Amino acid sequence: MASIIETKRVTYDDYVKIDDNNRYEIFHGELRMVPAPSTDHQSISINLGSLLWKYVKEKKLGKIFEAPTDVVFNDDEVFQPDIIFIKKENLGIIRKNAIHGIPDLIVEILSPSSTFYDTAEKKEVYRKYGVREYWLVFPEEKAIEVLSLENGSYFEYCKVKQKGLVKSKTLDGLEINVTNIFDL
Repeated sequence: MASIIETKRVTYDDYVKIDDNNRYEIFHGELRMVPAPSTDHQSISINLGSLLWKYVKEKKLGKIFEAPTDVVFNDDEVFQPDIIFIKKENLGIIRKNAIHGIPDLIVEILSPSSTFYDTAEKKEVYRKYGVREYWLVFPEEKAIEVLSLENGSYFEYCKVKQKGLVKSKTLDGLEINVTNIFDL
């Protein structure tokens, strides 16, 4: 006879009480451990985050955050995107311990274990809540896909692989040579 295993729903209040030095996210009320990123992942994150931070700071456009920073969409959806941009007119969503609201731009750097989670599951949550721009970074392919939210759906705004300029609809005028992100 098969047994039924119940999964306990986890809320943001439960989540903030966890004190075991692991990284977690909440997806549809389910707690998911997020493994430490690889050194390649970290290198890409530092390169891209620094370039975005410099552009945003010079233009006084808002703020850039890097993981681990909690983004609380609601009690059932809490993520730690790799890079987050919030426009200056939306800075009110930033609280001391987390971002409570919808960032204007989110970047996820994929790993083999997170590809489906980032390209399908999280992408759907980001679309549902109205994240205006979503970047998917593919380290193995040295590629970046920039998705823009239009009429409730994501559309490809820019795609580069190994050469070319990454452009953003949300950060108007931004152009980053992909070689500076992947150290090509």
